[in-house]
Amino acid sequence: MLALWARAGSPPSPTDSIESLELLLDEDPLSLLLAYVDGSLAGSLIAVWNGWRGSFFRLAVDPSHRRRGIATRLVREGERRLRARGALRLDAIVAPGDAAATGLWGALGFELQADRARFVRNLR
Repeated sequence: MLALWARAGSPPSPTDSIESLELLLDEDPLSLLLAYVDGSLAGSLIAVWNGWRGSFFRLAVDPSHRRRGIATRLVREGERRLRARGALRLDAIVAPGDAAATGLWGALGFELQADRARFVRNLR
């Protein structure tokens, strides 16, 4: 998974670790969606429900498998799972300046929320 994110060009974050992935899977095993092509990991998406809204993180598709609908299928399955849990609103974290990601999320019906800023505090 971490190697896929690196190949896909995802900006690294403090939570990029085996331990963080294990915690995610222990807490919510249905939150991690994976796509395989010929037995190889080709894409991933984290779709989490916090009881208030659904959020998407780390949508990544291996560059050699892009433009085949993998990202769209991952997002649509994530939407299905989050709707089933009660989500009425979904959001996606996208790296600023990532035109491909911005275009994809827009094409999938998501709108850029320009009137909000994201604040974070890393605890490690």
